[in-house]
Amino acid sequence: MKRLLIVEDDLSLASILGRRLTRHGFECRLTHDASTALLVAREFCPSHILLDMKLAQVNGLSLIVPLRNLLPKVTMVLLTGYASIATAVEAIRLGADNYLAKPVDTQTLLAALEMDGHTHMLQKDDVDDSPLNPKRLEWEHIQQVLNANQGNVSVTARQLGMHRRTLQRKLLKKPVGESGYLK
Repeated sequence: MKRLLIVEDDLSLASILGRRLTRHGFECRLTHDASTALLVAREFCPSHILLDMKLAQVNGLSLIVPLRNLLPKVTMVLLTGYASIATAVEAIRLGADNYLAKPVDTQTLLAALEMDGHTHMLQKDDVDDSPLNPKRLEWEHIQQVLNANQGNVSVTARQLGMHRRTLQRKLLKKPVGESGYLK
């Protein structure tokens, strides 16, 4: 049986994730703060870890290295409601195997957890050290919110606080390079 440690400070979300993933063959343990995460990981010896990026006053990124040192072969997925390219890159650099934005559906979560340590949605070798273009960051964030809303432009525009037509114009322009957008 696959053993999953869920480190999530939102108690109801942690319970929901635990129930969902138990139905898919995981033996789940929950912890709700950074201080007990390492202790539970040491005792439980999980094969998989689902780690929230924002844990009350602590950043979940700070747990990646100690967890990776403790369990070098664990499959670790960072889950966040504050997704950005910069934090995705940092999570992969620190040793996370995958990075997902909340809300996440069960199939996407299972796919991320089932990846072996050699396959990442964002490959470590793909990480670029060049500064990120703000237009590119905005475009990536829009894509992520749009994906979370199953392509619904109206709902995405409301969530992002912009007019629907403005969002549609932004979606037509993918930023490349340092110069800005490429039509």
